Amino acid sequence: MSALSIKNLRKVYQGGLEALKGIDLEVEKGDFFALLGPNGAGKSTTIGIISSLVTKSSGKVEILGIDIDDNHSLAKKKLGVVGQEVNFNQFEKVGDIIRNQAGYYGLSFREARENTMYYMKKLDIWDKRNEQARKLSGGMKRRIMVAKALVNKPELLILDEPTAGVDIELRRSLWDFLTEINNSGTSIILTTHYLEEAERLCRNIAIIDNGEIVENTSMQELLTRLEVETFVFDLEEDISNLPVIENYELKIENPKKISVTIKKGQGLNEIFSLLSNSGIKIASMRNETGRLEELFLGLVESTIKEDSHGPH
Repeated sequence: MSALSIKNLRKVYQGGLEALKGIDLEVEKGDFFALLGPNGAGKSTTIGIISSLVTKSSGKVEILGIDIDDNHSLAKKKLGVVGQEVNFNQFEKVGDIIRNQAGYYGLSFREARENTMYYMKKLDIWDKRNEQARKLSGGMKRRIMVAKALVNKPELLILDEPTAGVDIELRRSLWDFLTEINNSGTSIILTTHYLEEAERLCRNIAIIDNGEIVENTSMQELLTRLEVETFVFDLEEDISNLPVIENYELKIENPKKISVTIKKGQGLNEIFSLLSNSGIKIASMRNETGRLEELFLGLVESTIKEDSHGPH
């Protein structure tokens, strides 16, 4: 059974604007799935239709095998959505906001209380439970929205730009939490403009542009298409200059860190040997973020070129 199944989904607005041009999408149960695209591509419209905030023009949407048209109430119970905008009364106390949300799903008072406490503690907002939400930072409000979306323990969670505007520390702690609940069985769909976020968290990815799915594959397969990759090496000792190594681009980031650009087909073992022979000792290595952004821009640009050469 899929967590989400979309067939030939279309949305035409007044005036003939096609926000969605018949998209098909399958998200497997237990997946952590990225839905990416530029502004205006159709991501928010798709999420709006799934969550019943936008009316589709045609097509079929199923959440955990339940058609959203045939059994709307049951489908919604399977779904949690964290939108981009704050969607709660900021004059209410934090604990009341989350607990009251549980009531909309028919949870008993005991279940609502237990679930509220559990997610507030997991998201580090338990000590804010008696404060008015308007007094909290943007990052804390974002955590309230996540707890609110999860209070009924949905099987599918959709996150629309969940870390927009939050600091790095908060973002990384949220990454850890989302990975934990995904490992526990919650299917997650993520939209984000922080492309390193998708690369870090997601196993599969679809890219939407101009109302159409232009790519749908695994994150691993997509990243193999890179023409170049940049690796960052942390060094055991300070260096002040670098050897010239043919066919590799090396750069000193700071006395104990260098970056190396490797072209497709070149191997890491070779650069390790060359650096070692030059007396440079490597302590650790990691990929530089931004790899997915390079691919994303390339895919969108190729789509634009194809459209410009098509029939008019």
